[in-house]
Amino acid sequence: MDNKELRTLKILEEIDKNQSINQRALAGNLNISLGLANSFIKRLAKKGYIKVSSIPKNRMIYLLTPTGAAEKTRLTYNYIKYSFKFYKETRSKMVSLFDKISKEGIKKVAFYGATEVAEIAYISLKDTSIEFEGIYDLKKVGTFMGKQICNTQDIRYSSFDRLIITDDEISKKEILNLDSDKCLHLNQISI
Repeated sequence: MDNKELRTLKILEEIDKNQSINQRALAGNLNISLGLANSFIKRLAKKGYIKVSSIPKNRMIYLLTPTGAAEKTRLTYNYIKYSFKFYKETRSKMVSLFDKISKEGIKKVAFYGATEVAEIAYISLKDTSIEFEGIYDLKKVGTFMGKQICNTQDIRYSSFDRLIITDDEISKKEILNLDSDKCLHLNQISI
């Protein structure tokens, strides 16, 4: 599923939820520019997925057509298929990674980044003898899989053998006062 299809799905979902949504709100909800939202609305109307109608005070309403509902269903199905494929591939890579580091003598790991990838890694870790020490995140608070998300300042006091960086927006250099040999960035390892 490419970005264009994903944006189309999200716009159709937003319009299905709220017919009187304006383009500015739509752009904000989807984190896209107003011009891009306008372009998508025009394209979807031209394809017959939505109907654009005027209401008083220069307002527009967007109605999902039967063709649009069918397209939304098709895109939702494709998104689910794509997500499941991503999950299976990521889980397979995690199992291989944990098998590899277990053979290197790693007994305890922690994650940096409370992300969806971290959730898959955590589930995969449960099938090994490696112990989960904890999770650290600079931007998130709360719990992750029943464990408290720790502040990144606490990393230097922890006892893990490897820190697995599960947030693709973080580099090894951004981890506070930690020997880079203790870090494994999922983007930088081949399994």
